Amino acid sequence: MSETRTIRSLGVRDVGHAYFFSYEEGPPSEGQFRLDTLYTGISAGTELTFFTGTNPYLHSSWDPEFGLFRPGAPDIHFPLPFLGYMEVGQVTESRAKAVREGDIVGMAYGHKTGHTVDPVHEFYVPLPPGVDPILGIYLAQMGPICANGILHAAADQVGYDVRSLGDGVRGRNVLIIGAGVVGQLTGLFALQHGAANVVISNRTPHRLTVAEAMGLTTLNETEIEPWRYCKEQWHHGPNDRGADLVFQCRAEAESLQMALRSLRPQGTVIDMAFYQGGATEVRLGEEFHHNGLNVRCAQINRVPRGLSHAWNRHRLAHATAELLQEYGDRIRQHMITNVVPFDEGPDFLDEMADHYQPNVVQAVLEVTQPFAATPELTQRMAVEHQHGNHHSMPEPSHG
Repeated sequence: MSETRTIRSLGVRDVGHAYFFSYEEGPPSEGQFRLDTLYTGISAGTELTFFTGTNPYLHSSWDPEFGLFRPGAPDIHFPLPFLGYMEVGQVTESRAKAVREGDIVGMAYGHKTGHTVDPVHEFYVPLPPGVDPILGIYLAQMGPICANGILHAAADQVGYDVRSLGDGVRGRNVLIIGAGVVGQLTGLFALQHGAANVVISNRTPHRLTVAEAMGLTTLNETEIEPWRYCKEQWHHGPNDRGADLVFQCRAEAESLQMALRSLRPQGTVIDMAFYQGGATEVRLGEEFHHNGLNVRCAQINRVPRGLSHAWNRHRLAHATAELLQEYGDRIRQHMITNVVPFDEGPDFLDEMADHYQPNVVQAVLEVTQPFAATPELTQRMAVEHQHGNHHSMPEPSHG
């Protein structure tokens, strides 16, 4: 049995100050397994809200019974020893029957050098065959977030009888606003599941270049307004122009207004943004009212009402695994723009908060060297691959 080890965690000491926190972790108990982190992805939009002090949990408390924030004592206080939700690690010791040493799994446990997993209570996803380990950062949380947006579009289109993620986008004209990680992955999901057209809009040339390399049609907002493009390109009949569906993936209220203006009558915005302030730019008395539009909020903790029996986090993670198997090479080459040593994490967060980084799409902290299998483990994995035993999740049943 292994000995106690020291775990280092990247957190926020107070507003504007990142730091490393450490603690001692004992050996895994029966049924548990131990990971060494390989990579941990930075979700800049969410994590910088804690770094800059704008996250609502720092200023109020969440009432789960009433489903609202209450003023007063906040739920979260500084220092925050843990940040992040995009990790991939290698199993170094296992006392769990379904997991073996050498396996690589995606999880959401924060920017830490390692983690001990209780598989009964924690969610983990085996790395699919043939996928670069660094892409495992998307398996447990970020990928399912984007798949859940596509699922909300399906529920908007067909109600409770969602059989496939394609039910919401197949054959439809789709606009994605925002070419960050959420926008890029959501665009790939829409493309994979049969959208007639997928156009992604942004103001940053580098991010548009990345989107083009990923196979998406791009729109530069400094050259043409998205509403004009959609209304001129997509003509469905008299008095019926615009996108069938808009995924709003940028945390700016003006982008939500832009999304509403880009829709055809009775179209839908799937809102995946995390707004930190007011929304005076949103004009509900204009297009929203006169065109009978819809706005649906899609977040990872909630699948559409009535679909939880058939669609859950496991199924959304399975869809993410399929996306990575199809588009993983493009994502690794173009979307992961920065791989930073773990020890440089505090300085990197400081730099991101202090200066706009237009060329950063996905930043990743590298904790250990990429996985290098021993000859014995390589032989074992080759035999399992030949016999179809990949330790992947079972195919989900249809809804």
